[in-house]
Amino acid sequence: LSILLSLLLPAHTTRSPDCGGILTPSGLRYLAEVSKPHAESVLRKDLMAPPSPDPTPSPPSRSQIISVKVDKFSLTLIPDTGMRLSIEVDLGITSAPSATKEMRLSILADLHVEMNHEGNLELVTSDCKPTLEEVQSTEEKDRSAPLKPSGSDVDKQINVEKICLEVSKFLLFPNERLMSLAAPFPITPNCQLQYLPLAAPMYSEQGIIISLQTTFQVSGTVIPLPVSPVPFSMPEPASSSPSHLILAFSKHFYTSLFSALEESGALNISLLSSLTTATLAERITQMGSLFQEDLPVVLQAATRSSPRVVLEEDKATVELFLTAQIGTGSSLFQSFLSVNVDVTARLHLSVADTRMIISVAAIEDIELSLATSDVGPILAALLEELFLPTIREEVPAQINAVLRQGVFLPHIASFTYSDVNITIHKDYVLIPCNLQLEAR
Repeated sequence: LSILLSLLLPAHTTRSPDCGGILTPSGLRYLAEVSKPHAESVLRKDLMAPPSPDPTPSPPSRSQIISVKVDKFSLTLIPDTGMRLSIEVDLGITSAPSATKEMRLSILADLHVEMNHEGNLELVTSDCKPTLEEVQSTEEKDRSAPLKPSGSDVDKQINVEKICLEVSKFLLFPNERLMSLAAPFPITPNCQLQYLPLAAPMYSEQGIIISLQTTFQVSGTVIPLPVSPVPFSMPEPASSSPSHLILAFSKHFYTSLFSALEESGALNISLLSSLTTATLAERITQMGSLFQEDLPVVLQAATRSSPRVVLEEDKATVELFLTAQIGTGSSLFQSFLSVNVDVTARLHLSVADTRMIISVAAIEDIELSLATSDVGPILAALLEELFLPTIREEVPAQINAVLRQGVFLPHIASFTYSDVNITIHKDYVLIPCNLQLEAR
């Protein structure tokens, strides 16, 4: 597979997955369940549509389909190959008010997902076998000969070739929904992410495995991200999962996310302090000669290197490396101190709708060190006493304000996620969940 990808994508040799998903057999059953009414509606529209005008006079006994009911609709997994769609449709057919017949239309189709030239996933029918057979007949006889529906008339209304050509439209995720998987999603006003399929899905007993690579755009430009030292592969569940879908995200995904936020300037934040130049002058004598009037003190923090995310069993943390300029004024900011601030914070992950909500839950460690000073040397203990309370309170609040909209998960249009269970493992996060069709 890697050799094939290198031939297909010579311009993207650094492309490797950083996340993905497994659509389980349970998920396929759910998709079949919610597609059944849709399939019945499509078939009813196709089969019960008025026939096109025929220039030749039609006999009065022309057969007509008067009812369409989907009795069975199932999607099953074929490991290493694809999916099998099985549909059984009960048709009510009449050729006269006194003669009705019930027939069974069975469709057996093999489907799989390919990647087209545009890099989008596409549902393809590889084989389709429709059959039509009579189930039962109820005819009321009168003095004249009974009018029997003509098989050829029924065949004219059931265009087998058309049904097989369009069999994928019976499902609720046709190709426009698969294309929605790779739509760009906003994180902040000037930062977007996009999930790109790297290849056609693979089919195992556990489900349909899709590998994705995340790209990030800042102000419309794709930004280079840290190269993952180890290519990520979807961890397959040891046994069959009751969840419809299992999403997986590598440590590299989270590090790339925070790197994109850093690149976009979203992690450059202003921290409001309760301190003033007068209160600082009580502890730092040179402040008095620098500022004659009492002014509020502001901390402007900016990243000095890329953040780092660490994933361990049941624990996720982010390490932020900031430099805080400490000064006065807003429009004309005048800095008199700069302090290096290294923060290690616990991350909390949850899912709402189709978004992953990432928040700083608690700060586990903060290190302050003096970078530059216009008011003389200051002991580390005094730095911590003066500025640690503000940093400890304001940094999580400001980062959470940036992330409050959440990060869109890979998803297809019209479906959201429910019954979510997030488990954090060493170097990756698993998100088993169920699909939920949105009410129209």
